[in-house]
Amino acid sequence: MDTLQASHPSGPILPLPSGPEPVLHLEPERGFACFRHAWNDLMEGLKLGKLACTLSWLDIKQRYRGSLLGPFWLTLSATIMVAAMGLLYSYLMHMDVHIYLPFLTISLVIWMFVSNLITESCTTFNTVASMIHATRLPYSLHIIRSTVRNWMVCAHNVPVVAAVFLWFHTTPHWTWALLGALAVWAVDSFCITLLLAILGARFRDIPPIMASILQIFFFITPVIWAPELMSVGEKWLLLDPFFPLIEILRGPLTGDHLSVMVWPAALLWSALLGVVTCTLFARMRARLAYWV
Repeated sequence: MDTLQASHPSGPILPLPSGPEPVLHLEPERGFACFRHAWNDLMEGLKLGKLACTLSWLDIKQRYRGSLLGPFWLTLSATIMVAAMGLLYSYLMHMDVHIYLPFLTISLVIWMFVSNLITESCTTFNTVASMIHATRLPYSLHIIRSTVRNWMVCAHNVPVVAAVFLWFHTTPHWTWALLGALAVWAVDSFCITLLLAILGARFRDIPPIMASILQIFFFITPVIWAPELMSVGEKWLLLDPFFPLIEILRGPLTGDHLSVMVWPAALLWSALLGVVTCTLFARMRARLAYWV
């Protein structure tokens, strides 16, 4: 094979490789290439799942560094909130406290998880901007890190639910539907984190907008009030994207009978969320580094 020759000022003639030098292609993604690269990003992030979990745990330790109770302040806060709101609203709505307090406890714990997840999702990429600029890591790693961190924080409120259920002798119904609900919640929490992280990186107005939306849905979603209190129009609750997802997880735990349309509505909202998130991530993934 022919080789190119180059002279060196202090030595003999050195051979140079004849093949083309590697270059960096900066052509824009077209067609299904963006979806293929987004899928590869997700697979690489899942391979680094152990690293994401470790970073999530370090985030929690760093957040509560120097605190006496650490993340268990969340447990104490949830306990006080459940006790105060449970006694007050059971009296105002003329409900048996033995039935209402377990319902309110699981509802508030779920809503606190949703609220924290959505609030932190809006700034997921912005808070790790230095890492994105300095190291080539899959974007999905940061999403898994944020999602797992919120699940860990939510786990600190599980003792509150267990204590209330034991005190009022409420027996959860452990069915396969509960495992299915947890699987749906795991996928949806990843998707909503990714969706809001992209929007939050592009538009800095997303965090206050989502905070306002959460305040509205907290009152119109059956969180502090039971769906049975609606004498008419209960079926319109299925148009609330939070209600069916909360109900498929809350119903088996409290022993409530689920409506026939709750699961189809939950799966429909989840599918819509997944399609929108995947499409947006595939289209905007290459621009994220320039937005943060």
